[in-house]
Amino acid sequence: MSEKKKNKTFKYWVGRIHLWLGLISGLFVCFLGITGCILAFEREIENVTQPYRNLAVQNKPLLPPTALKKIADQALPNKHAHSITYQPGKSAQVVYYNFDPEYYYIVFVNQYTGEVIKVKNMNDDFFRIVIMGHYYLWLPPEIGQPVLTTATLMFVVLLFSGLILWWPKNKAASKQRFTIKWNAKWRRVNYDFHNVLGFYITWIIIFIALSGMVMGFQWFAKTVYFVSSGGKTLNQFEETYSDTSRNAKLQLNASAADQLWKSYLDADPKFSGSLDVHVPENEKASIEIAKNPDPDTYWKADYSYFDQHTLKEIEVQHVFGKLKNATVADKIMRMNYDIHVGSIAGLLGKIIAFFASLIAAIMPITGVLIWIGRNKKKKKSATAAQ
Repeated sequence: MSEKKKNKTFKYWVGRIHLWLGLISGLFVCFLGITGCILAFEREIENVTQPYRNLAVQNKPLLPPTALKKIADQALPNKHAHSITYQPGKSAQVVYYNFDPEYYYIVFVNQYTGEVIKVKNMNDDFFRIVIMGHYYLWLPPEIGQPVLTTATLMFVVLLFSGLILWWPKNKAASKQRFTIKWNAKWRRVNYDFHNVLGFYITWIIIFIALSGMVMGFQWFAKTVYFVSSGGKTLNQFEETYSDTSRNAKLQLNASAADQLWKSYLDADPKFSGSLDVHVPENEKASIEIAKNPDPDTYWKADYSYFDQHTLKEIEVQHVFGKLKNATVADKIMRMNYDIHVGSIAGLLGKIIAFFASLIAAIMPITGVLIWIGRNKKKKKSATAAQ
C-alpha cells in the first residue's frame, strides 16, 4: 500500500470519527455554546439591570457581619446564613445557601444603614436558571453533569480530529484553509465557515472545553493536577473546624467574626476588593474569610480559616488557602473557572470567549449542512450512473 493511500485511509477514519461524534454530541455542543454566550457577560448585565446591587460609597462606618446577618435573618427567617460579602460601591450581600433542604437566597443590605434593599430567591434568577442548564441540563446533577461533560469530551476529540482533517496536503491547498471565499455559492461558504473558523477557534475553545471537563469530571481534575504538579495528588476541599476538645462548655462565638473582620479592615483601610465573612453556625464551625483584590475573578482570593474560640488561624492543605502558598498546580485549579468564562483576561477575554462560544454553537449546524450536502451529491452521482 502506498504512503498516499495510507494517509487517505487514516483521514477517512478520522473523518468517520469526526462525523459520528459530531452527530451524537452536536445538540449538546450547540446548547452549551448558546448558554455560554448568555453567561459570558453575566456580571456586566446584572450590574446594569439589577440596580439594587450597586450602592455609592458613604463616609459612614460599616455595620459588622453579625449585625447584617441579624437584619437579614429577620427578613428571611428559618434559614441559615452562609456568608456576608462587602465590596466598595456594592450593597452588602448576605447569602443563604443550603443543600438539604435546598435553597439559595441573597439578601441585599445597605451596610451603612441596615436597610434591606432586596430579598432575592436565586432559584428564580434568569442567569441562575441558565447556569443550571449549562451545568446540569436542568436534570439532577448526577445525571445532567455526566451527560454534558461527556459531550464536552466528544467535542475535544472533534477539535483535534477537525485539525487533522483541516491540515492541508500541500502549500497550494494551504492558501484556501485560512480564508472564507464569501463570493462563492452558499454551500462553499458554509464549508469554509466550518473549516476556517473551526480552525481559528480551536486554540481558544480548547481551554474552555478542558476547563469545563475539570469541573465535570473528578478524574480529569485529578489528572490535570497530577500532571501539572509533577505527580502530586489533588487534595479535595474539606471543612475546617474549631477546637472544641479543650472545654465541653464552649458556646457559639459569633462575635469573633466581627473581630476578625475589623482586623482585616484596620490592616488595609483602602482595600477596594471584596471581603467575604462566614459567620459560624455552631460551636464547632470555623470562621472563613476570603479577601479578593479582584472581584471580577476568583483565583486571586486569599482564603483564611480561624478557630472561633481562640481566633487562631487554621492551616489547610487544599488549593483554596492563601494565594502566596499556592503552587503552580494549585493556581491552575484556582484559575479554572476564570479560564472557562474568559474573565482570566478581563473584558477582552470575555469578548473572545463569547465569540468562541457562538462559533462553537454554530459548528454542529454547519457540519450537518456539509453532511447533508455530501449525501445529496452522492445520491445524484448514483442516479446519474444508472
